[in-house]
Amino acid sequence: MSDRFVLTCMVWCALILGAPGAVHAQTPSSCKEPQTGTSRVPMLSPPLANVVTGTGRLQFYSAPNLHCPIRGVFVIPNDALIAYAQTSDGWSSVMYLNPGTGNDVSGWVRSARLKVTGTVGPK
Repeated sequence: MSDRFVLTCMVWCALILGAPGAVHAQTPSSCKEPQTGTSRVPMLSPPLANVVTGTGRLQFYSAPNLHCPIRGVFVIPNDALIAYAQTSDGWSSVMYLNPGTGNDVSGWVRSARLKVTGTVGPK
C-alpha cells in the first residue's frame, strides 16, 4: 500500500469515528434549561430555603444534566440556597446570593445535597 492511501484511510477514519482523544461535547440542546412550572419540573411555591450538606463542593449546572457544569461555579457546605423548582430525578433549580459581594448565581444542583430549612416569602 502506498503512504498516500494509508494517510487517506486514517483521515477518513478520524472523520467518521472522531479524532483520537477528542472529547465529544454535549449538543447545545442537551444543556438547554427546561421550562419550570411543567409536570416535569414543577415550581416550588413558596420557594424553599436550603442549606448545603455533605462534604466538598456542590457544582452548579446550566441544566439538570451532569454533562452541563458551569465551570468554576459551586457552593460549599453550610451555604444557603433558595430552591424554585425540582425535578423528580433529583435536581433543584436554585439561586445563591453571596453575602460578601451581593452577587447572585442561578443554576441547577443535585437535590440530595440540600437540606430544607424553611420557606421563602412575605411574612
